[in-house]
Amino acid sequence: MGFLQQDTNNIIVDAVLTDLGRQKLAQGTFNVIKFAAGDDEVDYGMIKRYGRTVGQEKIEKNTPVFEAITNNKLALVHPLVSLPDPNRYTMPLLSLSATGGLTGDTLALGVNSTTSTSPQQQSVTIQQTLTGGETVPQELVDNQFLVMCDDRFLFIAGSTPVIDRNRMATYVLTRNGAPSSQGGATVNIPITAKAITNAQFLIYGQPSNKNNIRSVVRVTGMSSGAVKEFVASISK
Repeated sequence: MGFLQQDTNNIIVDAVLTDLGRQKLAQGTFNVIKFAAGDDEVDYGMIKRYGRTVGQEKIEKNTPVFEAITNNKLALVHPLVSLPDPNRYTMPLLSLSATGGLTGDTLALGVNSTTSTSPQQQSVTIQQTLTGGETVPQELVDNQFLVMCDDRFLFIAGSTPVIDRNRMATYVLTRNGAPSSQGGATVNIPITAKAITNAQFLIYGQPSNKNNIRSVVRVTGMSSGAVKEFVASISK
């Protein structure tokens, strides 16, 4: 959804369906029950550069407003969140851990466990954290997570995705039952490498190493809007 003609007194809303929305419409299950707003186009660096008063004025007058787009990978990257506590100044973050194969934000995978030193599947854990050891507010605890990955190379075992025309798979995963030590949500994600052909390695492999494909996995908390991205490094 996007706003058009901001230079007039009329507010015109341009709403389009994403790939997922069109799929639901074709299945007869499309139903609008809520909406979200975002500030993807806002440059908050204006506040640091010019101060709060002048910076806010420049943002309001000079910020272009995005039109609606159908690509769900680009739409609403930074959703706005309504908070009942007006004094909250910190937001939960998503931390990443794994049983093995994780170096920084890079997870090592192999397409064949018999020929690779890395197993074909790795279980990663996403956990909500808050700076200073604070307890995560109940309204910001993520009960579900959106996980996006490239369907050509990766899948999440035991879950059924929605796959768009760009071959991006979106999974909806429910949090684990027990909360974290800070009261936040935790979810386990069994990331699995698909059977990748030699031709795919030749096309999508790294320029310096055609035996390795790197693919980004994006995890988003559906209540907090927090995002964590990591790279799956798939070795032949």
